[in-house]
Amino acid sequence: MISAILLAAGQSKRLKSENKLIKLYKKIPLINHSLKVLQKSKVNKIIIVLGHQNKEVKKVIKTNRKNIFVYNKDYKKGMASSIKVGLKKVLRNDKGFIVVQSDMPFIKVSDINKIYNSIKLKKHLVCALRFKNRIGNPIGFDTSIMKKFKNIKGKFGAKFMVKRLKNRTRFIKISSDKSFKDFDKASDFRF
Repeated sequence: MISAILLAAGQSKRLKSENKLIKLYKKIPLINHSLKVLQKSKVNKIIIVLGHQNKEVKKVIKTNRKNIFVYNKDYKKGMASSIKVGLKKVLRNDKGFIVVQSDMPFIKVSDINKIYNSIKLKKHLVCALRFKNRIGNPIGFDTSIMKKFKNIKGKFGAKFMVKRLKNRTRFIKISSDKSFKDFDKASDFRF
């Protein structure tokens, strides 16, 4: 089994007084763009890590049999805390997991499936998308390195692990870096 850990606990600090995940983009709450991609992909389970305004975010999420909700009570400590909470739902005998940010509406099913297929081969510890010299999210991992996430803190996330395990990473070329675009400001919603 390969799971996706969808990080949806952030505070949307750069978007004044609004939670970006429930803000509409193309008439759909932002979180549902990346969630729809995960639901259509090969991933077996979607671990949705909630935190800030968890009830409001959960309310707008489209139900699906793949969805599992977890709550990160320490969401104010940053992304690393959410990854750790999500990892608690990944089983040791699973093949791997993919860390996905929920504010990235342009990720593609094909990119998720490329990461999924790469994890299944079990030849690399990390599978990361790359456009030219730029590495972006989502990023896949073999379950054998789950322990390495114990020591990450604050804003450190999946990309930090790519840097640490560069020699054990498979870089998957993609045709555009549009997939890497995350939404942080009000102007992003006019994209």
